[in-house]
Amino acid sequence: MENIKLAVDYGALGILLFMSILVVGYALERWFFFRAINVKQYASKNKLERDLSKNLTLISLIGSNAPYVGLLGTVGGIMVVFYDIGMSGGALDTSKVIVGLALALKVTAAGLIVAIPSTMIYGAFLRKLDVAMSEWEDEVA
Repeated sequence: MENIKLAVDYGALGILLFMSILVVGYALERWFFFRAINVKQYASKNKLERDLSKNLTLISLIGSNAPYVGLLGTVGGIMVVFYDIGMSGGALDTSKVIVGLALALKVTAAGLIVAIPSTMIYGAFLRKLDVAMSEWEDEVA
């Protein structure tokens, strides 16, 4: 059962780490893109919008799904704690239960640590997209 506990903990934390690396990478790419963009070079509004919104969907998906990955890890961790309680033969050590539950909840916290900044980054880039689109419309008019 110890192997399952490690797989649940490190599996969920590994997925969340991968998600956070993706968000940081795409956020940096978008930040450099928005710093260097010249809306005057675009002849089509659709082409501009495609370039501006590139990779924003992934950032949004990570922001909305990271809490669920954390919750999945927490549920797995709690299942392991309940299994350990059942296998203890009735001798309930509350300190082991509390420690097990606290360790399971760390995955939920990690999911929120990934989700909250991801959602904030997504919102900030949507604002930059709106501003760039309005600048393009002003140039065309």
